[in-house]
Amino acid sequence: MARVEVSRSAATDLDRLIRTLSLPKNTKQRFKSGVRPLGRFPGLGPELGGRWSGIRFVLGPWRWMLVVYVYFEDDDQVVIVTVQDARSSRAARSGN
Repeated sequence: MARVEVSRSAATDLDRLIRTLSLPKNTKQRFKSGVRPLGRFPGLGPELGGRWSGIRFVLGPWRWMLVVYVYFEDDDQVVIVTVQDARSSRAARSGN
């Protein structure tokens, strides 16, 4: 099972979304539950393209929340690199 880690910048992104969007108090718990499957299935999310090539994403715990991650196969480690609001024009997209 792959180790799943949240980078410092992704944790900051999540805190910012919680604060700016007034997300519920259980958001961090919901987030942890949502990314837990990446430990067993690190290739779960589709790959992004363009400047995001080689990086994958999953949605959750809300459909607008992009959880962008990298899987390091040699280390069997998933690193969540950013958490973004997919509705934003600045969000990661395929072909960026």
